[in-house]
Amino acid sequence: MSNLVVHFEIHGSEPQRLIDFYGALLGWRFAQYGDTPYWTIDTGHGSIGMQSAGMGINGGLAQREGPAPAEGAPISGANVVVGVADADDCFAKALELGGAAAVEPEDMAGIGRVGYLRDPDGNVFGIISERLSDGTSVLTMAEDDLEAPMHGETTALDAMTITPEP
Repeated sequence: MSNLVVHFEIHGSEPQRLIDFYGALLGWRFAQYGDTPYWTIDTGHGSIGMQSAGMGINGGLAQREGPAPAEGAPISGANVVVGVADADDCFAKALELGGAAAVEPEDMAGIGRVGYLRDPDGNVFGIISERLSDGTSVLTMAEDDLEAPMHGETTALDAMTITPEP
């Protein structure tokens, strides 16, 4: 069995503030779990469900039980990175909705355009788009490079001529 990430959680001092922020920014839907201060997060079409496979994961929002992270403090715990259509547009919208810049969007060759923000409660999260600042797609670039040598090889390997290890 693989050890895949199947759920994430965000902690908030004022949960409704984060529900409003992430709902407006990313279109996430929240539902309170019973009477507890916990909300499930449905990240949208294509996410993994109890009875369905998917490419993304859903999460939860929990009432924070201590102080919010201080600005400039190191990240404590895991960081969530969200795939978006346009990193620059999403970054600007997050700032309009009360988020703060942590790391401005930048192109990462072969990876995408990546930026990091702080939500209104100080939690850091990342955004990534397949489109670089010049409009090219890293996915197209990767397809063009499928025949290129990898991992220090001098020539590309032909998968049709390789004998698998037993």
